Amino acid sequence: MKIHVITVLPELLESPFGHSILKRAQQKGLVDVQVHNLRDYSNDKHKSVDDYAFGGGAGMVMMMEPIVNCLERLQEKEPFEEVIYMTPDGETFNQSMANSLSLKGNIAVLCGHYKGVDERIRQHFVTREISIGDYVLSGGELAAAVVCDAIIRLIPGVLNDETSALTDSFQDNLLAPPVYTRPAEFRGMKVPDILLSGNTPAVEKWRFEQALMRTRTRRPDLFARSGFDTE
Repeated sequence: MKIHVITVLPELLESPFGHSILKRAQQKGLVDVQVHNLRDYSNDKHKSVDDYAFGGGAGMVMMMEPIVNCLERLQEKEPFEEVIYMTPDGETFNQSMANSLSLKGNIAVLCGHYKGVDERIRQHFVTREISIGDYVLSGGELAAAVVCDAIIRLIPGVLNDETSALTDSFQDNLLAPPVYTRPAEFRGMKVPDILLSGNTPAVEKWRFEQALMRTRTRRPDLFARSGFDTE
């Protein structure tokens, strides 16, 4: 899988992609993440990528030309299956979207900045607009890192235990159940006996029941969509 991240601040993405799981995924050749500095595609002698908004108002707007130059240059060898724009007013990102995007072969992620991009980019070049929540960040770089992390960890071979991602919260519209590790007792706080029983079917039943209970309590909206509510 190839992921092209287009940004005016590539330095912000050095750490997220340079450590831990995302770094190992790239080293294994399971994903190719390329971060592109939008200023490299500006024809302006000052490498400008933004300008004042028509009609006035506070804040600058990302110009069309550098973005179009970048997208067209990158697609000369292989067209993008998705051109994603990170924006607060996009579709709220969820696990289902991560699952779907992890199956793509070549995608671009455009990081918004300033007051956003020229609307014509959204109308004619972007195929999907994504938000990671109802709040505003200084730019789309951190949001892009979140989306890429969620996608990449689902690629087969990225996680040491390939079943791990399948038991994450939200995969079945339920939150994950509680987890415990050694020691079995610490200062009088004990691990539930069922988890020490060795009875795998009973353990799985307990985990499912705990997932139902946790989702019903903490995320009733999610529980209502899970299909497990029989009341």
